[in-house]
Amino acid sequence: MDDRKLAVLRAIVDDYVQTKEPVGSKALADRHGLGVSSATIRNDMATLEEEGLISAPHTSAGRIPTDKGYRLFVDKISAVKPLSSAERKAIHTFLDSAVDLDDVMSRTVRLLSQLTKQVALVQYPSLGRSSVRHIELVSVSTTRLLVILIADTGRIEQRTVEISGTFTEVDVATLRTRLNEQLDGQLLADVPVRLGGLVEEFAPDARPAVTAVVATLMESVVTQNEERVVVGGTANLARVGEDFSVTAGPVLEALEEHVVLLRLFGEASATDALTVRIGSENQVEELRGASVVSAGYGVGDQAIAQLGVLGPTRMDYANSMAAVRAVARYVGHILMEQ
Repeated sequence: MDDRKLAVLRAIVDDYVQTKEPVGSKALADRHGLGVSSATIRNDMATLEEEGLISAPHTSAGRIPTDKGYRLFVDKISAVKPLSSAERKAIHTFLDSAVDLDDVMSRTVRLLSQLTKQVALVQYPSLGRSSVRHIELVSVSTTRLLVILIADTGRIEQRTVEISGTFTEVDVATLRTRLNEQLDGQLLADVPVRLGGLVEEFAPDARPAVTAVVATLMESVVTQNEERVVVGGTANLARVGEDFSVTAGPVLEALEEHVVLLRLFGEASATDALTVRIGSENQVEELRGASVVSAGYGVGDQAIAQLGVLGPTRMDYANSMAAVRAVARYVGHILMEQ
């Protein structure tokens, strides 16, 4: 496609996103410095329509982008625009105030929905990609221990364990040391295997307590927030206009099914790459009337989970892509610092 037709397509997308109305050649000539007449623009629009990049929603002079047109537009964005310094500072300040992982997830969905005016989706860090940072044991009483598991992704699990038998402070210290020797840096999914045989290292009187602690740790890594997606900003669906009214129902139903959302994120890359899926490109049938912009967050270029926004195909892609990428990077940094 030559540059002029691409400029016409970009102008149609920009106008339609802003006005929610089909765009005509005269409006393009008046509002955009394309340097050609309305007649030339009409010819270019006819070519774009023949190529399936724009269509007429009804018998009028106006045209709107198709999914194929949006895809070309997104692909031709040479670089994701950076957020302003004020926007970056606001993101950093808002997320940096989070006190724990749950707070990070909650703040992230609120922030993304506010920045993009779309529905925000944030997946909890994947259990399979999280590692143990530290295990702490605290004696609460002679018959009770507090077991704390801290993961490198900020996930913290605290469990109280009832113990029996003889278990001294020396035993507590010894078990804490052995647990950290066995588990430090290990994937949470590998914890059960790493703990095999640990109970037999202790004296018979101490084994009931060690068994209880080991069982608690195993339970905590399999019941953590592995299969969980936080959703925010669903009210934004009511403000996107009539063009989304046909598909809003199925989308709202899909948003209530976390299995659907996990499938959606499961289609995305395991890296921190930015992904844009437009309309029919979504494999989840209920979401084929929507677009999804997502990115992985984590350590370096290895994603431990996904976050993103969902909205109508008539969304501000440039702004949504910039916001999703920036927030994903900040979330990754915050989790690394916790």
